Amino acid sequence: KMAEKQEEPSNTQNGEPDNTEEGEEKKKKKLKREDLPPFEIVTGERLPAIFFKFQFRNVEYSSGRNKTFLCYVVETQGKESVTSRGYLEDEHAAAHAEMAFFNTILPKCESSLRYNITWYVSSSPCVTCADRITETLKKNKNLRLTIMVGRLFMWEEPEMQAALKNMKSAGCKLRIMKPQDFEYVWQNFVEQEEGEEAKAFVPWEDIQENFQYYEEKLAEIL
Repeated sequence: KMAEKQEEPSNTQNGEPDNTEEGEEKKKKKLKREDLPPFEIVTGERLPAIFFKFQFRNVEYSSGRNKTFLCYVVETQGKESVTSRGYLEDEHAAAHAEMAFFNTILPKCESSLRYNITWYVSSSPCVTCADRITETLKKNKNLRLTIMVGRLFMWEEPEMQAALKNMKSAGCKLRIMKPQDFEYVWQNFVEQEEGEEAKAFVPWEDIQENFQYYEEKLAEIL
């Protein structure tokens, strides 16, 4: 079964081998969990490549991948169209990136505007976040949301399946990321090394099979 959001913090969760950082970083890591703020939203222009390569892999058994990275594109259509983009990650267990998006990036929807939102997320939302998405879409008819996910989270659970169906009936488009979608995220949301030519996206070996596997599962659920 998938153990995707397990609680124990693991130093390898961002794809970094242990013992890479010395000194300051080590001290920070030693802070007990309760010394940390309840949650902190890390937003940035682009996410580090090492996070992308680890967190977005569409593997079937995703141990250690217990963070959610959410890259978003918001097109606001009013007198003039405005597009904004960025990414969020959930730092601590108290708030998931999906919630953080509604609390900070889009705290209120102006009823006179239309919003087309696309998320590229490392895994599909948990039940609580799925319910929040459903509620938000029902309340805001001027909001269109498409969620592209790398993996399905706990899709075997009946409660999870019901939550995904509710999202769909509230108008949310849920899609599994294809190899081209991973490439899009790589080009638009991942930082490239300073001064180097932008590196081409290198698909991992089983990217296509895993996409097909999850696409079948999602089709069965919905």
